[in-house]
Amino acid sequence: MADRIAYIPLNTCPEGPSDAATLATIGLAGTLDCRMHVATFAVNIPPVASPLGGFLINVKGMACAIEDRSKAECDRLRALIEAAARDSSDVTFVHHQPVMGAALDWATTESRYFDLALTPWSPDSASTQDMAQSLVFGTGLPVVLVPPSANVARVDHIAIAWDESRVAARALGDALRLLADGGRVTVLTVNDEKRLSGVGIAETLAKSLEARGFAAKAVTLGLEGKSVARTLQDRAIREDAQLLAMGGFGHSRLRDFVLGGATKGILSDLRLPVLMAH
Repeated sequence: MADRIAYIPLNTCPEGPSDAATLATIGLAGTLDCRMHVATFAVNIPPVASPLGGFLINVKGMACAIEDRSKAECDRLRALIEAAARDSSDVTFVHHQPVMGAALDWATTESRYFDLALTPWSPDSASTQDMAQSLVFGTGLPVVLVPPSANVARVDHIAIAWDESRVAARALGDALRLLADGGRVTVLTVNDEKRLSGVGIAETLAKSLEARGFAAKAVTLGLEGKSVARTLQDRAIREDAQLLAMGGFGHSRLRDFVLGGATKGILSDLRLPVLMAH
C-alpha cells in the first residue's frame, strides 16, 4: 500500500498555532499512519514608503522586526515537531516566506500535491482559523481541523453530520478512508436546524453502511437552544467518536466567505478533530 502523506501548514503571522495544537496535529498524523509534509510560513513585508521619511516612525525597522519574529517562530515550531515526531523520516519540512497576505493561497495550492491536509486550530489564533477556512474551501482535499485538546490514539469511531447533501456525502467518503478496520460510524442528523429532504435519512444511511460491512447507528438530534455546531460536537463527544465528519458550506466572494451556520460554528469553536469537505 502506498504511503499516505498529510500536508500540515503552519502560518506564523500575525501569530503561530499554539504548541498544544501543533503537537495534537502531529499526534493525529501518526495515529492515521500518515507521513507528514510540514510547511512553515514566515512573512515578507515589502518596503513601504513613509510620508515622514522615517523621521518619526521607523517603518523599515518595524517590518524587519516582524519578519524576524515570524522566522524565529517557524524555526521554533520546526524544532518542536522534530522533538515530538516518532520517526524523523516520517517528516519533511519546507519553509516559505511569501509577501504579506499570500500565505493562504500558497498553502492552498501546495496542499493539492498530498492526500489530505491537517491544520492545527487555536481559539486565540486568527491565523490558524484563517488557514483552516482557506483550506476547507480552496484545496479540494479532505481537511481535518485539530484542536489543542485532541489526543487520539486510534480512529475506530467516526460521527458523520448527515443531511443528504453533496458535501456530506464527500465528507463521509473521505472519513471512511481514515477509519480503522472494524471501526464504527454514528450518523447524526439535526432535525430542526433546516429543512431536510426526507424522513429517517440517518436510519437510511446507517442501513447502507451496515450493508457495506460497517457497524453503524443513527441518532436524530434537536438543537435544544444550542447552536448546530455545538449540538453536533457535543453528541459526537458523548458517543466517544474520535472524529466528526461534515460538509463545509460557504460561498466565495473575493475571499470573503458567507459561511453556513454549522461551518461558522465549527471554525470558531472546535472541540474535537473535525474533517470538513467542500
